[in-house]
Amino acid sequence: MPSKPKNLPAEERRAVTVETVVELAAEQNPSEITTAAIAKRMNLTQGALFRHFPSKDAIWQAVISWVADRLLARVDRAIATAESPLSALEAVFMTHIEFVVAHSGVPRMIFGELQRAEDTAAKRMVGELLGHYSERLVTLIEAGKAQGVLARDVDTGASATLFIGSIQGLVMQSLLAGNTDLIRTQAPAIFAIYSRAIRRVQ
Repeated sequence: MPSKPKNLPAEERRAVTVETVVELAAEQNPSEITTAAIAKRMNLTQGALFRHFPSKDAIWQAVISWVADRLLARVDRAIATAESPLSALEAVFMTHIEFVVAHSGVPRMIFGELQRAEDTAAKRMVGELLGHYSERLVTLIEAGKAQGVLARDVDTGASATLFIGSIQGLVMQSLLAGNTDLIRTQAPAIFAIYSRAIRRVQ
């Protein structure tokens, strides 16, 4: 992989740092990524790296912020172009899957942060991301129930949890198999089962 150019504006350098961490996380355990490894991949010294980030934790926070901004933006676009709450749920599901395929290091980082025993800023940011994501799902599910598309007695909170859990399960299987593309082929069938569980029976 070609090295990153040395002379970049500060904001662009921070963006390249985040992208580098996401790349490294796709190749190795995120907890083992060191600032030395990040700097080496970027063709920088650690001192140059720390001119843009005061600590490794600050880098991790920037990465989680990057993930949240891009994933939620994609989710919002998927919702905006859907014709119904159910089709919006499907669009969000597939959009999330494509995001994971494009950035396979992201779920490794998310799972890694959630498994940390200590309370960190990055871990709290992951929790906030999941909260914002769930809020969007709850809104869609409630809209589907109001329109009579989804079963009125379906548990909204449990349905949102199952939605996220289905994606997480697919991701875990793909990580075990060492093939992130696997989730792309399995996702339609998984969503079909999910949608049958929450749809209103005609």
